[in-house]
Amino acid sequence: MPPSKEDNAFLSVVEQHKGIIYKIANSYCKNTEDRKDLIQEIVYQLWRSFGKYNDQYKYSTWLYKIALNVAISFYRKDRKRIGSTSGLTADIIIATEEKEDTGPQLQLLQRFISELPELDRAIMILYLEEKSYREIAEILGLTETNIATKINRIKNKLKRKFSTIHN
Repeated sequence: MPPSKEDNAFLSVVEQHKGIIYKIANSYCKNTEDRKDLIQEIVYQLWRSFGKYNDQYKYSTWLYKIALNVAISFYRKDRKRIGSTSGLTADIIIATEEKEDTGPQLQLLQRFISELPELDRAIMILYLEEKSYREIAEILGLTETNIATKINRIKNKLKRKFSTIHN
């Protein structure tokens, strides 16, 4: 049976925005097999929600919202299964895929972000993607003021961590 028009539209959206899915999965899973499971769960939840897509939002906003919610739920389940977060934090890779030219400063930033609580991590992923405060607020269901406050606090926390490393 050939794919329907809706199937093709869904596949097109996922293909265009697959970088978001991989970025979120890399940010919340250290283990390759867990990442594959998370990616599969994200795509499944996107498919389930595709018919309810509200076209007043960009696809990327809709996709981030679902992917982050699935990832946070997945992370929490994994944390409960393991019984501790200690094994999850330092090995999580944020935003960029591993590249040989990733400098020590970027690696430190990635490590520090991976150690943030899951909501703060989601905020920083979106912030580093240069999303506006309004877009971040829409994706995460918070107010712009709350986002601005959280970003300021997270930046200060990251600055303190960098200053302790450099001193």
